[in-house]
Amino acid sequence: MSAAEHRRRLMSLAVPVYFELLAGVMAGIINMVWVARLGGQAVAAVAVATNVENLLLGVILVAGSGTTVLVARARGAGDPAALRSAVRGGWALWALVTPVVAIGGHLCREPLARLVLGGDEGRPLSLATGYFSIALPGIAVFFATNVVDGILKGTGDTRTPMKLSLLANGLILVLDPLLILGLGLGVRGAAISTVLGRTAALVCGFRTLLRDGTLPRTGGGAPLSVRELGAGARRTAATGLPMSADFVVRMAGTLALVAVVARIGVGDVAAYGMATKAMYAATMAFYAVRQAAAIHTAHQLGAGQDERRTVGRQALLLAGALGLAAALALLATGPWIMRAFGAGGAVAEAGTLYLRCVGPYLLLLACFIALGGVFEGSGGSPALARITTCGVVLQLALAYGLSGWGLPGICAAMALSAAVQCAAVAGTYRRTKPKRVLGRGGARRQDSTRRRSARRWPRPGRTRSCTR
Repeated sequence: MSAAEHRRRLMSLAVPVYFELLAGVMAGIINMVWVARLGGQAVAAVAVATNVENLLLGVILVAGSGTTVLVARARGAGDPAALRSAVRGGWALWALVTPVVAIGGHLCREPLARLVLGGDEGRPLSLATGYFSIALPGIAVFFATNVVDGILKGTGDTRTPMKLSLLANGLILVLDPLLILGLGLGVRGAAISTVLGRTAALVCGFRTLLRDGTLPRTGGGAPLSVRELGAGARRTAATGLPMSADFVVRMAGTLALVAVVARIGVGDVAAYGMATKAMYAATMAFYAVRQAAAIHTAHQLGAGQDERRTVGRQALLLAGALGLAAALALLATGPWIMRAFGAGGAVAEAGTLYLRCVGPYLLLLACFIALGGVFEGSGGSPALARITTCGVVLQLALAYGLSGWGLPGICAAMALSAAVQCAAVAGTYRRTKPKRVLGRGGARRQDSTRRRSARRWPRPGRTRSCTR
């Protein structure tokens, strides 16, 4: 496959993923728009609850991302047994994780709400508890949808998850005013509409798998034993855990950075929060390229073609172009972006300055995230997770030291940390040697050759007896 073909394949996979990720961000925005009509306390309750849900996404990424990579490898190798094992392993892991989060979260909903609200009592606490009482049991649907998306993406179908996400958002957009205001359910109505929208998307996702023959033979074969299901779950967890850790560490670092920005001033915190939301449109594009690179790399390796270097170069070119375009767009449109968020005065000036200074960080982040997809698809995620963890710690330390320069100092800390992470991942990538991979059926042929060789040539120190 030529470099141009790799690039086209990455783009065809990444574009639907981008709109899917963007739609996921829009779901929270839709809820916030309608809940805002109930007052500031309701907005605060839903905002913190949504942040908890975003953090819980890192938990199920173990199953979703692991399933995507394993399914892509199995499809590339043309191995139905491995495909069935990958799908069943993902669902086995979902069955293990979901009850702990859904049931445990529901039972601990009030302490959890008190924790995220900083011990605040009164109406915000009761509102957040009410939201959690519906959203946390409904997390089972969210987790199941993530596994379905992982299966579909592993087969190379990124368009269906995009359509499912748009369907869920469309239903939330319709149900929110009806349940929140029309029936007077308040923040509980926002939680109900979210769960119902995701449930409809999950049902359609299952129908797609069964009706369109996306996985034509995953239901075949003998039922697996508990031991086999456990082994599949462990494989999925081993593949997806580093990706989940990478996401959770980066999310925790983003939350911790808010505390560092708070040392500068309250207005800077507001400006930072608005500017960060504006950057979602860019960062979602970087993560879309990352997922596309992971899927494509895993599929190529499964098919017996180790073209990680070519895929990595094309992913870097694509993400680098997106990062440069985003940096230039934010540089030119910073004042209008802050005005769109309703900011004025010192907050608007601080946010505009931040958006104009964040360009180098965005370009470096785009390259790091895109190259990470090659690591995910080839089983190198543990190294990536270690680099991310060290990078986040370095970013917080630098931000603390440079916070005296205001938001430009925060941008400088982010850019320096991203540069170190890029250098580390590039060094690891350059040391990567092409694997000696086998094509379709190659593993079975090699195993049979080894067995014949073992029968023909006994091990040293062992002789064949001529008598019984």
